[in-house]
Amino acid sequence: MVQPPAARFLDSRTPPHIATLILVTSLGALSMNLFLPSLPNMTRYFETEYSVMQIAVAGYLAVNALLQLVIGPISDRFGRRPVLLACVAGFVLASAGCVLATSVEAFLACRLLQAVIVAGLVLPRAAIRDMVPQAQAASMIGWVTMGMSVAPMVAPALGGVLDDALGWKANFAALGLLGVVAFWLIWRDMGETATIRRVSFRSQIADYPGLLRSRRFWGYCATATFSSGAFFAYLGGAPFVGSRVYGLSPAMLGAYFGAPAIGYLIGNGLSGRYSARLGINPMILAGTLVTSAGMVAAIAVFLAGFGTAETFFGFMVFVGLGNGLVLPNATAGMLSVRPQLAGTASGLGGAITIAGGAALSALAATMLERGGGAIPLLELMAVTSLLSLAAIVYTIRRDRTLPAG
Repeated sequence: MVQPPAARFLDSRTPPHIATLILVTSLGALSMNLFLPSLPNMTRYFETEYSVMQIAVAGYLAVNALLQLVIGPISDRFGRRPVLLACVAGFVLASAGCVLATSVEAFLACRLLQAVIVAGLVLPRAAIRDMVPQAQAASMIGWVTMGMSVAPMVAPALGGVLDDALGWKANFAALGLLGVVAFWLIWRDMGETATIRRVSFRSQIADYPGLLRSRRFWGYCATATFSSGAFFAYLGGAPFVGSRVYGLSPAMLGAYFGAPAIGYLIGNGLSGRYSARLGINPMILAGTLVTSAGMVAAIAVFLAGFGTAETFFGFMVFVGLGNGLVLPNATAGMLSVRPQLAGTASGLGGAITIAGGAALSALAATMLERGGGAIPLLELMAVTSLLSLAAIVYTIRRDRTLPAG
């Protein structure tokens, strides 16, 4: 395991402790999927269509993508700590708005504002790259995401239980309270890691073309986008499959929904253990092969007539395992193209990844409403997984000819 630079817990004069990075990153993951088992009940509560309520997922991801375009360069200019504190404070206010909303329009507006917590996903990664070099960054990101993978594993089940016991609003009240805890923890523990660049925001944005001209950056970014795209399609479609196709209750759907997180936990653990030793490209290639094989096998099983709720969610473990191998390593690759622009690279790469995820999440919901059971979702996930495999094969070939990008 890669040891982070010396840090004293709850001492803001030192770099953040790895526990803080895990907990802050977990809040972003919780915000994405804690309430997903409640989507059918929320649809009934606001007397709207499932496709409208799906904006709480797809729209949230789209705003995530837009925010990452500015959060990264702002943090390069002003530092990771103040930007993260401001975003967490905004998240707490938006969570309160979700609880108090009396119309679907007000709820969705507050839900989209919750997307500021994307800073909790972007800036810890940038802080890690501030502290350690590429291979070690991939390993450390693997350990951090392994720790935070417990959140999506537990969150849907917890969300389903909260819905059954107290109603869907309890999920957003819980997110608000956790946001308060995260703000205090960042304030007390997270010292600044960035070397502040005294340049204008316009100059920061002007750095984007330099990143986008790097084929290595684009290759890693495309790999991460298509790999995580399978998971985002799952986020958009699995609540429908579980509740409408298989008739699962919110609590049962929540219990099944965390299946990918089991694989994600294992995959991140493998990344944390082996990335520094084997290199990032072999780890990414292995991850894309695992996800692609799992989705192709799932389609074969369903076409053979063995499709059940258990087989559907069981195959999702392969999606989590593949992403656990791909994402820490592809992220480290993106951040290492221009190390002095780690925040900008993290934001831009994350924006592209999340934008693709938002589109796939919305597409999954639309495809499922046309009928066909779970097959349309599995087909979409298989296509994105195979595109991720193609992207990393291309990137490896580019690395062999132009290793400097």
